[in-house]
Order: sequence, then C-alpha cells, then structure tokens
Amino acid sequence: MFHSRLAILPLVLLVCSGCSDLAVFLGLRTRLDKLPVTSITASLVSKGSVQPVRALAPGHAAQLVVVANTADGKQLITVGAGHGKVLLDSFVFTATLVQIDAHGKVSLPSDPRISEGKIANLHIATVGHPDALTDLQIAVRYDVPFLANFSGTAGARGFDGMDGLDGSQGSSAMPSPPDPTTGLPGPEGPGGNGGDGGNGGDGSNGGDGAPGTAVHLWLRLESTSSPLLQAKVSGGGRDLYYLIDPTGGTLKVSADGGAGGPGGSGGRAGRGGSGGSGNPSGFNGQDGRTGSDGQAGQGGAPGTITVSVDPATEPYKNLLILSNRSGSGRAGPAPTIVIEPVPPLW
Repeated sequence: MFHSRLAILPLVLLVCSGCSDLAVFLGLRTRLDKLPVTSITASLVSKGSVQPVRALAPGHAAQLVVVANTADGKQLITVGAGHGKVLLDSFVFTATLVQIDAHGKVSLPSDPRISEGKIANLHIATVGHPDALTDLQIAVRYDVPFLANFSGTAGARGFDGMDGLDGSQGSSAMPSPPDPTTGLPGPEGPGGNGGDGGNGGDGSNGGDGAPGTAVHLWLRLESTSSPLLQAKVSGGGRDLYYLIDPTGGTLKVSADGGAGGPGGSGGRAGRGGSGGSGNPSGFNGQDGRTGSDGQAGQGGAPGTITVSVDPATEPYKNLLILSNRSGSGRAGPAPTIVIEPVPPLW
C-alpha cells in the first residue's frame, strides 16, 4: 500500500497548485538558479506536438520550450511542451506584442492592427545567471483560416428528473404464541406487503438556442504588390478586424442560431419492496413509473449577413465562407453581397 501511494504522488503534484517547491524537493522538478547554466535557447511548438512554430497569426498561440545548457554538458528542458523538468519560474520574460502565461502559452492579440508590420519578441533571462539570455523573434502570418463567430449560444440542458424512492420491504410474520393445550408453536401468520416504489420525476425541457446576430462584413484590398485583405465584421455591438493573406488565408463568418438544449433525462423508477415472509408471504410492491425525458429546446433563428466588397477585392471574395443556419439546421436568408467602394478599415 505504501509503494502504491508513492506511485501516484507525481500525478497528485501535477494537478496540485502551489506544489512546485515540494516537487523540486522530491526531484520531480528543477530550478536553474543553483545549477551551472551557461546558455539557453528557446523555440515555439504547436500545442500537443513537437512541430516547430516560427510565426503566429493574430489570435493564435503556441507553446514555449526552453533548453538550458550547463557547464558539465547537460541539456535541461522546461516542463509542459518540452516534457522536461525545468520550472518556468526559472526565467524572467519580457514580451513585446505577444503575451505568455504561467503554462508557457505564447499568444498574439487577435486584432491585427496591433501587430501589423511588426515583429513580436520574447526576451528570456535566466534567474541567477545574468549571462544566460536569449531573444525569440516571432514573425506574424496571415495565411491561415480565421473565424468571426457571431452565432447564438446553445440552449441549456434541461434538469434531470429525481429518481423514485424504492418501496419499503414488507415485515415478516411475528411468531404465533404456542398452543396452550399442546404447547406446540401456533401457525405462522401472513407476511406484510412490500411498499410500492415511487415514480421517477420528469426531466425538464432544454432551453431554446439564442438567435444568430445580424452582421455586416466589409472587405477591401490593402496592397497590390503583396496582396493582403482588410476585413471588418460588425454585429451585436462588436467590431472584429482581420488581415488575410489570400495565398492560404480564409475568413469564415458564422451567424448561426444556437442549438436547442437537450431535455433532461427522466428519473429512474423506484423498485417495489419485497413482500415479508409469512404464511402466506406478503405481496411484492409495484415498481414506480420511470419519469419522462424532457423535450429538446427550439433552435435559435439564423442571423443575417451583409457583405460590402470593394471592386478591387472582388476576385478574392471566394475566400469568404458565410454561414447563417438556424439552430435546427435550416438555411437562413441568403447573404447579401454588394460590390461597392470600401474605404480603408483602419
């Protein structure tokens, strides 16, 4: 039993907040301040893989991996995406344009107006080793699929019905008093009947999906030498901006209605109690009725999409993916596409 508890200790430490010091004490994690670190290198990898990432698109993120080289020839790698033991608090990060969180996720703001024409940089210093520094420069790319989501939210799931209570067990017959003449036990009396099981409660209905938003999209060509498309999508009090490289980039605008929430499940029927023993035995109680499942909520209504495309951008309008279906899957009104002059969007 003692060894099995030790075996699960690393798993506990991984999910426990504030356990870094204990993990270092047990040798499961490492800090670099007292080790002979001579230099560090850094890179980004995609989440869940070791594929290198050299550029980020607005609104996208990657995972940081830092490798520390020591005077005795060792390479020590950070936790998380690096699958090493070095804690990220071994470093001090100074980020330009990007943000980095406590788990090493490096993300670029979704608004392209912040990063256009710039190079993001992550300066990394090693705690306790002022000469172990590196800078990770991150280019900005726009040749990826972008999503402007103005769809309605799905309805809430209905509450499940309560399970019915099981019926009580029938009482057994009490011993009869002996016959006063013969002294023999008297005949056994009848057993009590079992109680009926309770009915399961009905599940409640799911909530209705919210409707999609009425949105307006503007699309224009920002430059002709190296084509980049400016896009602005407005609806429901929100303005979203995109910069799209047509050699691989797309923009999907979604104004779908939210799906109806599923109904809650009916409660389990209570089982009838068994009859008590006796002569004759009691009857078993009747099982209760299973509760009815709740009905799914109604799908939200589709939103509407209006698109203004600058004449110079018309050859690229096939990069737009427009979706406005109801929450139940019915097609909404066809998007309205107007070819008209579109001024600079920022």
